[in-house]
Amino acid sequence: MAKNNSVLNDLILGRNVSEIIDKSSLIKKLGGPTPLRIKLGVDPTSPDLHLGHAVSLWKLKQFQDAGHTIIFLIGDYTSKIGDPSGRNTTRPVLSDEAIEQNAKTYLEQVGKILDVSKCEIRRNGEWFAAMDLAQVIQLLAHVTITQVTEREDFTQRAKQGGEVGLHEALYSVMQGYDSVQLKADVELGGVDQKLNLLMGRDLQRKFNQPEQDIMIVPLLLGIDGVKKMSKSLGNYIGIAEPAAVQFGKIMSIPDSLMLDYWKLCTNLSDKELADMAQELKSGTNPRDIKIRLAKTIVAMYHDAVAADTAEADFIKTFQKGELPDDMPMMQVTPKPTTLVDLLVITKLVDSKSEARRMVEQKAVKIDQQLVTEPDQQINPIAGMVLSVGKRKFVKLQ
Repeated sequence: MAKNNSVLNDLILGRNVSEIIDKSSLIKKLGGPTPLRIKLGVDPTSPDLHLGHAVSLWKLKQFQDAGHTIIFLIGDYTSKIGDPSGRNTTRPVLSDEAIEQNAKTYLEQVGKILDVSKCEIRRNGEWFAAMDLAQVIQLLAHVTITQVTEREDFTQRAKQGGEVGLHEALYSVMQGYDSVQLKADVELGGVDQKLNLLMGRDLQRKFNQPEQDIMIVPLLLGIDGVKKMSKSLGNYIGIAEPAAVQFGKIMSIPDSLMLDYWKLCTNLSDKELADMAQELKSGTNPRDIKIRLAKTIVAMYHDAVAADTAEADFIKTFQKGELPDDMPMMQVTPKPTTLVDLLVITKLVDSKSEARRMVEQKAVKIDQQLVTEPDQQINPIAGMVLSVGKRKFVKLQ
């Protein structure tokens, strides 16, 4: 049974919400005794959920605390297309194996915020895998060409000489049909998802279902301070990343983003946020407030001890130029190997091409000494420390 708690409902409707369609309808639903079905779909196009996803996940937590049913939808079939919203190129098609591998850790990551045991976990392959061509045609009969092609992101891409795949035009139809299958009462998504969310309302109406209400949450800019947080852009902070990595990435965000991160990534009250803004205006060193931000976020996804350790390591590594205490340990075979291969073996990089790029950018060190030859022969020995950039370290055993 839903908890008709005005404080919880005010939090749901007011905190970190950009737009609600239809707000009057949602207010009425929240005031009723029946638990609502709240949908969030995430495509496993990468193995990491990040703080940008967490904005929606914390909103789901508010709904869950109020007694509503959370539907966490893993888009194993929509991942075969990839959401085209805001993109200027067609996404590469992922294999079934890559999609499954990416999805494996999602529930563990979601469990850092939600009570997964109380969630309805679904995959849209449940219905799309069972559809034949005739059923697909019947579904598409409910949608006009104008709806799927006159999207700003598609027209912009066409103006720039890019191509739009027909499969991309089907993405919003598939996401909308998910809402029909799940009988969603509310769907959450970012500002860039608005057209996809509206498709769900349209298809529910055409399938004689009540229209879902839409809650749009703000987008979180990535650590570059320019584009929305995205795994593909490399400007993300993963919610399952090690504490030291999270801490270091948060410390790298531009000062201008601090208040946005406090608002979107923490549970500070409006009064506490106002006090934080006043601190910045009154001349408090932004670095001190950023350290508090980093410790707050790390404690949310790890614990207070991990946050304290990450802070100490950050000070040692970045302010004093020393090595962190809690470096990962890696057992390697003590035989000569190229620097590029060693970086891949120790998992400091994902590929040889990335290894070469890091070496070329003068980002690779051995025992704190810069190395600049990617094909240089290295003799791995116990105690040797390899580092890539300022945040990735490994000590050989």
